[in-house]
Amino acid sequence: MTEKNLLAELAFHLFSCSKTESGRMPSERELAEHFAVSRGQIREALAILEAMRIVERRAKSGIYLTTRQASVEAMALFAKAGVPLDPIQIYEMVELRKIHEIKAAELACSRATEENYDRLREILQASEERIAAGEGLAQEDRDFHLEIVRATQNSVFHRICSVYYVMGEDRVPIYFNDPERCRRSHAEHVQIFEALQRRDGNLAQALMSAHLQGVESYWKGLIEKNDDDVDPGRPLQHA
Repeated sequence: MTEKNLLAELAFHLFSCSKTESGRMPSERELAEHFAVSRGQIREALAILEAMRIVERRAKSGIYLTTRQASVEAMALFAKAGVPLDPIQIYEMVELRKIHEIKAAELACSRATEENYDRLREILQASEERIAAGEGLAQEDRDFHLEIVRATQNSVFHRICSVYYVMGEDRVPIYFNDPERCRRSHAEHVQIFEALQRRDGNLAQALMSAHLQGVESYWKGLIEKNDDDVDPGRPLQHA
């Protein structure tokens, strides 16, 4: 088992333990047996999860889930592991994504290269083919938005925005199950692309803002329907 997989599965396992009646955390030996790895690997993984602020170890008290203080990377790990995220955090991340991508559209107008434009054309063409085939645009939507961020020529910016798509990757295919939503989203992508080609920063920002408003409303609706019942302060007792 790779370190990345162990971290994700361990995070999910700890979350599952916290949901049991006792909330008891297995010992390092039990965890090692459960995952078929050495105790040293478990100890190292727990240290990483603590550094990522997923858990907190308190002397003579136990281990606590600390999802409300988790780092951005930890929230992406939660999404990969299938651990429910705090609904407020989800909405805040969607809101932050909107802020970042509106700025990305502006920066891309002055920084995009022909390579970026060619890639965007390829993505739009792929979107048209998917729509014609009656398929969703989950992958193409992600690629389109992240290529605009990539066009800012800021690699840190791109890494940050990529996390948002990891967090939502299970929901995006559901969002694009609606053929009409796919067509509307593609049409808006085309408009954004044309603004980028004209290097019109103000128009690109306005179009991106309007485009992401629908996404923000969709996520807000989901959060209101599916309130998360995680108690991040609930202790996991040592074995």
